[in-house]
Amino acid sequence: MAWCSAGVLALLAACGGSDGPAPEAPAAQPAQATLAVLATTDLHDNVRSYDYFKLAADPSYGFERTATLVRQARSEFANTLLVDNGDTIQGTALADYEAVVNPIPCTQQHAMYKAMGALQYDAGTLGNHEFNYGLPFLNQVLGGGMDVDGVDASLKCAGPGFAMVLANVRSSKSGQPLVQPYAVLERTVQARRADGTAVALPLKIGVVGFTTPGILNWDKRFLEGKLSVEGAVEAATRTIPELRTKGADVVVALLHGGMDAAPYAPSMENPGLHLAKVAGIDALVMGHQHGVFPDRGARPAYTQAGVDNTAGTVQGVPAVMPSSWGKALGVIQLALRWDGQRWSVDKAAARSELRNTQTQASPAQYVAADPSIAPLVEAPHQATIAYVQQPIGSTDFRMSTLFADVGDPGAIQIVNEAQQRYVAAYIQANLPQYASLPVLSVSAPFKSGFQGAGDYTDVAAGNLAIYNAADLYLYPNTVYAVKVNGADIRQWLEAAARRFNRIDPAATSEQALISTFPGYNFDMFTTPDIQYEIDVTQAQGSRIRNLTYLGQPIDPAQEFVIATNNYRATSGAGFIPKLDGSATIWASPDANRDVLIAHIRANPTVTRASHGAARSWRFTPVATAGPVVFSSAPNALPVAQAAGLSNIALVAADDGAGKGLSKYAIDLSR
Repeated sequence: MAWCSAGVLALLAACGGSDGPAPEAPAAQPAQATLAVLATTDLHDNVRSYDYFKLAADPSYGFERTATLVRQARSEFANTLLVDNGDTIQGTALADYEAVVNPIPCTQQHAMYKAMGALQYDAGTLGNHEFNYGLPFLNQVLGGGMDVDGVDASLKCAGPGFAMVLANVRSSKSGQPLVQPYAVLERTVQARRADGTAVALPLKIGVVGFTTPGILNWDKRFLEGKLSVEGAVEAATRTIPELRTKGADVVVALLHGGMDAAPYAPSMENPGLHLAKVAGIDALVMGHQHGVFPDRGARPAYTQAGVDNTAGTVQGVPAVMPSSWGKALGVIQLALRWDGQRWSVDKAAARSELRNTQTQASPAQYVAADPSIAPLVEAPHQATIAYVQQPIGSTDFRMSTLFADVGDPGAIQIVNEAQQRYVAAYIQANLPQYASLPVLSVSAPFKSGFQGAGDYTDVAAGNLAIYNAADLYLYPNTVYAVKVNGADIRQWLEAAARRFNRIDPAATSEQALISTFPGYNFDMFTTPDIQYEIDVTQAQGSRIRNLTYLGQPIDPAQEFVIATNNYRATSGAGFIPKLDGSATIWASPDANRDVLIAHIRANPTVTRASHGAARSWRFTPVATAGPVVFSSAPNALPVAQAAGLSNIALVAADDGAGKGLSKYAIDLSR
């Protein structure tokens, strides 16, 4: 932190000479200061600029580069507050290694927190992914003291080293907040009086945190009956007046959520537009959506009413959403006014910005890594590399999601096979009441280019190791089995087909095939047993055609068991209402990734013919007057051709979006 020494205040407050009346105490004179709120979010344990899926350095992300931006900002601003907005300790093979493979002891600080310690963070909040490894592990890495069922509240461990705040999650056991709802940080800031002289003044900063209510669904197996969650607006309305009563001059809200224009509901995943309306918030840090705000480019993602990218405000509140994986640092410059007795925040004079680790687009250039970070995590970093290199099999084809959006099942089919066999075997052995039902499986291309050209599953032909399986299945989800019927399957697929924009066959201008619907929600079957078409010329909800099971039109009443993951089974009501947990017939204890690894070990020879060519779906053929285009990584056309997608052509080496992607065209008539 960069703060004026309290000793300076005493020096500046000293009396002048002995003749005449004593001068006015410096603290009683008007002054002004700038407080720079520096924010990270969604680091996802990317301590190093290193891709454990490719076993190679990747300078496009990593906290070790964000650290450089933090140090630069501290040299620029006399007064800074450094905060983190959650989804911090999960997301890489390093995270899984420390939590699951070789769990760190109570006495050892989590690698991500150890790296953050080098920067001396002031406060942070919890994202949804903090709960992925269960409450005992979370309690441990936060230092202990959580009074919740199944957790040893007396545990004293190496914690994060900074205040962790969360106002909208409570322990069902105690009725108390899971961690402290807020913190009041007492600091001394460097300020200047009207005549330009320096003065050091006390400042109390309130930091309050909120996470997304989705945690109760996404990690239901860990949290059900143990935690309760309140809406962010309700929690803020209750806690911010408390912060002010406790003397907070400035209130910084950490929201692990983004912005959604929908009407407010307490269960809302991304309530930033509504939270910003709560009185008393001086600065807002957002995240979860892995987006950027403010975005002063030509096509900003957030343009809802109340959002001002130019001013960097949401409902008039200075705000940031600093991307993800350490690719940007949010900086909110708060203009503080001291009237001689108390502070106020001049929101009109505030400035919000993002400072990116990428300094040049073409050729790509990045800030240098902070040299102090890598040595702090070298031991677990090398141990993780050794772990993920353990061999499990081989493949005779390149398994990728580069063209999963247009029909290549090459990286999806092996996941579906593993899930299907695992669930089918369990049902036959343990659930005789479902033994007569067909067992199917769905999965999605979890990596589909959102983060840029490197954000695709891409496993080269040759030997397969654990790191390849982690690439094929990105998240630490667990396998769930749900019971649905044929009508549900149709509705489920209709929901997944929102991945595509509606195409007008008569339009002569270029049309983008892929919508903003995330690729990780594009669930698909990859089996000859289920066949269907997606008609992208039709409106959402009316796109699935010729849906068959075993060659016959699917019976809406026929029951099936579908292998999926805990997220979809418990929080997929937007797909079908039953995916609220009520359709679950088995919540397995095993991670999808571990099931996949075991499947490959049991079937180590993976071939295109047997494990990467089963297409369940195709686009309904239609001739279009103009081109239909989509983006994927550059130099990838051979991957499409090897998958038998002869209707794909390269249009432009650069699609113009600034993510290093190429533009391709698809001939929907073929």
